[in-house]
Amino acid sequence: MSDEKPHDHQLEHAISNHDIKNPDVLEIEAKEALATEHALTTAQAVRAYPMAIFWCLMVSMCVIMEGYDTILIGNFYAYPAFAKKYGQYIDESGQHQLSAAWQAGLGNSSGVGCFFGVLINGFLVNKFGQKRVLLASLVVLSCFLFIVFFAPNIGVLAAGELLCGLPWGVFASSAPAYASEVLPMSLRIYLTSYTNMCFIIGQLIAAGTLAGLVHRTDEWGYRIPFAIQWVWPAILIPVLSFSPESPWHLVRKGRFEEAEHSLRRLVRKSAGIDVTATLATIVHTNNLEVELSAGTSYMDCFRGVERRRTIIAMVAFAGQVLSGSSFAYNSTYFFQQVGLTTDQTYNLNVGGTGMALVGTLINWFFLMPYVGRRRIYLWGMFTMSLILFIIGILNVKTHDSTIGMTQAVLTLAWTFVFQLSAGQLGWALPAEMGSTRLRQKTVCLARNAYYIISVIAGVLQPYFMNPAQWNLKGYTGFIWGGTAFATFVWCFFFLPETKGRTFEELDWLFAKRTPTRKFRTTEVDVFDHEQRNTLAVATPHTV
Repeated sequence: MSDEKPHDHQLEHAISNHDIKNPDVLEIEAKEALATEHALTTAQAVRAYPMAIFWCLMVSMCVIMEGYDTILIGNFYAYPAFAKKYGQYIDESGQHQLSAAWQAGLGNSSGVGCFFGVLINGFLVNKFGQKRVLLASLVVLSCFLFIVFFAPNIGVLAAGELLCGLPWGVFASSAPAYASEVLPMSLRIYLTSYTNMCFIIGQLIAAGTLAGLVHRTDEWGYRIPFAIQWVWPAILIPVLSFSPESPWHLVRKGRFEEAEHSLRRLVRKSAGIDVTATLATIVHTNNLEVELSAGTSYMDCFRGVERRRTIIAMVAFAGQVLSGSSFAYNSTYFFQQVGLTTDQTYNLNVGGTGMALVGTLINWFFLMPYVGRRRIYLWGMFTMSLILFIIGILNVKTHDSTIGMTQAVLTLAWTFVFQLSAGQLGWALPAEMGSTRLRQKTVCLARNAYYIISVIAGVLQPYFMNPAQWNLKGYTGFIWGGTAFATFVWCFFFLPETKGRTFEELDWLFAKRTPTRKFRTTEVDVFDHEQRNTLAVATPHTV
């Protein structure tokens, strides 16, 4: 192989003619692109990839609707107008209440829909690509929103929530995967975790809407919040019609010229980024994964070294629920049960969501640029378990009038820590863990692990809190504190560091079965052919 760098048109010609069996040309260009990506600072990447950032922001905005609904339904239980319309009984204080069974059923309806939406999305994106699937999902959601808006009873409302969950599942699994595929390494963590920011934005909009309408006694008190969800499809459908498709998806389909065109739309022309070299890296990485991976099906996610990657992604996402989010993020009902007034309850809810936003920004600017993903996630989980245990301990003194407010403030502190750690990294880590050929399905499986744990938690949480059931109040902190601590222990032994690693380097580290604690320090040479051949033999397709 000559040391002289071939002209760009050689690679362009090779790729345009679907000749991906030219390892010499591809390797030289891929080496150049890999060196460039490692040298690219965050500030340089922002200047070089403004359109990639814009399209990631637009795709992630789809998640606002799921975040909005999560807060909406969970906090409608203590909402007077909603409880009067859909409640089953009146408690001893004269307040309308939904039974624990209907709280669990309604609260989990969208989660069940999301589960199937995510599962289907893994097949749809592989066949049609991110863009067409997202646009179709937005159209479908616009139709399903009519069901929840006009629901005459709680059964129809639950059915509407389930159907709306189908497209929400698509958005939740597509947004981080899309961001990870159109951005350079230095921006990847910010825009994959930005999906979480959109979740918070949706929650903040919902919290503000509920706080503003809580005193309405007519049906518009709960119908207006449902109607607001039509705003996002109206904005996003025309915008996303012009979005570029993921170049990784196009390469996997052998559409190399379209992939190059997509890359040129994502980078600023004057930035000096060699798009041909970037395309060579994608092709080179895809070729490596063809050698090391069994394929692109869901079953392949659990074969060979992919099993480890998939399990890490699944636990990282499920950790968002195991950390106690079902308790802390449906806190208005908890506030009501510990004796706070309706105004205090909904004002605290807005404040908590605001703190979540602040926590996200602090993480972006002061933690993620300097601290590894593993350390942030690990110690965030430990801190959240500690806060939840304190909430449980405080519940011993139920006769103290200040205890309820103290517990409420601690839930806000939990929210802040959550967004410093698992809240954002729960979205980002699954998008980094899976191999590129299995990334969409890995994210889908991880998100579905989240939904499964979320549904279980959603069934149990109303029974923990409902005064006609177990009535645990603050003692619920002991339960979720225990699951958060168990997740902390798991992370200590199994969650590797991915900061500063390209997708090809991560393929290499996992293929070599690198121990968890050595991911950060192990030197990687993805162009070592002797090692590459050894790995290909060590990871057969039928493991």
